[in-house]
Amino acid sequence: MRINKADVIWNYAATILRVASYALLLPFILRTMPSEMVGVWSVFMAINSFAALLDLGFSPSFTRNVTYIFSGVKNLQVTGFQAEGAGLSIDYGLLKGIIGAMKWFYMRMAIVLFVLLATLGTYYLSSVLKNYKGPQTEIYIAWVVLCAICTYNIYTLYLDCLLQGRGLVKRSKQIVIIGQSVYLVIAAAFILAKFGLLAIISAQAISVIIIRLLVSKSFFTKEIKDALKAAVPRPTKEMLKAIYPNAIKIGLTWVGAFIIQRSSILIGSLNLPLTDIASYGITIQLVGKIANFSTIYIITFTPKIVQHRVANATTASKNIYLRGQLVLMLTYLAGGAALLFFGRWGLELIGSKTQLMPALLICTAIVIAFLESTHGTAAGILLTNNEVPFFKASLTAAAVTVGLLWAMFHFWQMGLWAMVLAPGIAQLYNNWRWPYELYRQLNISKHDVGKVVKDRINTFR
Repeated sequence: MRINKADVIWNYAATILRVASYALLLPFILRTMPSEMVGVWSVFMAINSFAALLDLGFSPSFTRNVTYIFSGVKNLQVTGFQAEGAGLSIDYGLLKGIIGAMKWFYMRMAIVLFVLLATLGTYYLSSVLKNYKGPQTEIYIAWVVLCAICTYNIYTLYLDCLLQGRGLVKRSKQIVIIGQSVYLVIAAAFILAKFGLLAIISAQAISVIIIRLLVSKSFFTKEIKDALKAAVPRPTKEMLKAIYPNAIKIGLTWVGAFIIQRSSILIGSLNLPLTDIASYGITIQLVGKIANFSTIYIITFTPKIVQHRVANATTASKNIYLRGQLVLMLTYLAGGAALLFFGRWGLELIGSKTQLMPALLICTAIVIAFLESTHGTAAGILLTNNEVPFFKASLTAAAVTVGLLWAMFHFWQMGLWAMVLAPGIAQLYNNWRWPYELYRQLNISKHDVGKVVKDRINTFR
């Protein structure tokens, strides 16, 4: 499995295009849509994130086990992995078995998701729109399209697991670039044609379909198709039995993360004007772009870390993590400063009808996002050992977030401060616990940190 600087560069290119497409479309969106419509768009994005919860944590588990298979592991286990006997050859019977298990699982999750969106999701949307002053037909048409694409997206999620698990990072990012380019062109054209919210959702649907078709073609080469055709698959029940215990724990962690990250906007939209939700939504999306950039390095090398874990190469894993943390910190410093000093000016320049939150709120949101990214990357590397030690803490933080939001809205009337502070306070334990655990597990010392910083400085000289 080869992952190098080229993969990192393509990952940055894909992320830059994703942010660029967002930045290029944002002026059209903010100039043509009233603040209430932008608020509805923020709610749509939160619901779109909810759809990912139906994965139940199986996606990273499937991806990780696909990487184990391509690293030569011959049997999958509930915890850890069987490094003994692992070789360079791929067990195609094991690969065929896990593909069958993924298809079996995601078909059922897609059906469940569609039913939930069509019933509870529609009811929630109608509640949000009670005080909406504009026409609602367009919003409901966009909602139907969103339900359809979310269902298709989760049904075909196994294709992403296969491509990422095989370590084809560069190829996957090239496909993302193609998909984002299609999204940008179609969305811009539809917005100019005054399709409003429907323009964004329709462009997203077309982009997702193209991406999935290209991913399928990239993974299922003639060699792999011939090998799979000749292989005898391991039983689906056997595959799921090995994967589901940790997958369920990851799923619960995802539920906790969703509640922590998205409950602010879902609960806030029932307590604050949509204009405030629009301001919060735009700000948090921009902070989220900084977070996405900050973790590119470590995410790119995650399949390599899994391979190092199988080979018990602790020093190599340690170096990748520390370099990733340095990139994360520098990205937040640069991105946070740019948002604070130029964000409001940029929106005024394009004549936006929606503005960012006040500077102190933005600064607080950046700090909270930085701490979350730091403990998130540490937790992700702990997960490569096929163990999930953090799921209980995530659920606890989620419950605390909801409790704090309720108290801050109903007792203290804290408005936007409640939406920013509640998740941050709830995550304080996780912020230190999982980086500390990873430092202990990889035996990271001050000398190791200093060496990585020194090496990076020498690289730029």
